[in-house]
Amino acid sequence: MDFGLIGLIVLLVLTVVIIASIVKTVPQGQEFTVERFGRFTRTLKPGLHFIMPFVDGIGYKMNMRERVLDVPNQDVITKDNATVSVDAVVFIQVLDAPRAAYEVDNLEFAIINLALTNVRTVIGSMDLDETLSRRDEINARLLTVIDAATNPWGVKATRIEIRDLSPPMDITEAMARQMKAERLKRAEILEAEGSKQSQILRAEGEKEAAIREAEGRRESAFLDAEAREREAQAEAKATEMVSSAIADGDVSAINYFLGQAYVEAFSKLAVSDQQKTVIIPAEFSNIIGTITGVGELGKAAHDAVFEAARGKTNTES
Repeated sequence: MDFGLIGLIVLLVLTVVIIASIVKTVPQGQEFTVERFGRFTRTLKPGLHFIMPFVDGIGYKMNMRERVLDVPNQDVITKDNATVSVDAVVFIQVLDAPRAAYEVDNLEFAIINLALTNVRTVIGSMDLDETLSRRDEINARLLTVIDAATNPWGVKATRIEIRDLSPPMDITEAMARQMKAERLKRAEILEAEGSKQSQILRAEGEKEAAIREAEGRRESAFLDAEAREREAQAEAKATEMVSSAIADGDVSAINYFLGQAYVEAFSKLAVSDQQKTVIIPAEFSNIIGTITGVGELGKAAHDAVFEAARGKTNTES
């Protein structure tokens, strides 16, 4: 009975081992390589698979998802003999499981060392200023080189990023001083440009004001000349009329002309800045006579017009 129980247990164990060697489950995102007597035969995709027991076996379990490999920090000398500390990351994805398994030994170690050597090569061919300002160009050049090198291994390098790129402390301080000097220079240039523009605008404004003022003076002089011309014409007309009246022997016209000059002279005496007291001369009564003469002159003109109109009416009758 004991031997029979032991034999049953052994049979059950063998059955489980045989089933386990026949049935293989591949998780999503992975691929298994199958080897027969140590030689690659086929690849198992995600899902349930059956293989030959004791003849076929699983060789490598390859991760087909995109992975991130950390490239260790290293000191690199640039083209102008400056030392910088560089740290990077590489994103890879296995596209061909058999080639990634059998074309290279220790895939991740090989890619990390490939990235280290190419980082030194790319940065060593550039100056410090180019290294600090052209990080995208460095990433693109590294990606091109590493992707071409890993293609025979069935691996795709999707991205490579320079995570940290730090120059020594003394160079950092020198760069900070240079940046500060450059900013001060730029500020002084902007301030000078602003002052220049302000002076130009002020000069243009003064020029425009002078032009407008000159145009105003010219217009005013033109108007004054025109007014004086018209005044002279009126004065000449009045003089002509008075002269005609004098020639005709009209004493009132003579009194009008002299009285006008007398009144103008007296008015100037009254508005003088030095004159506080106005003394009326004894001949002031002549002004009244002059005014009376003007009134008589106007009355005579009115009577003449009236007589002419009446004579015209009698003629028509």
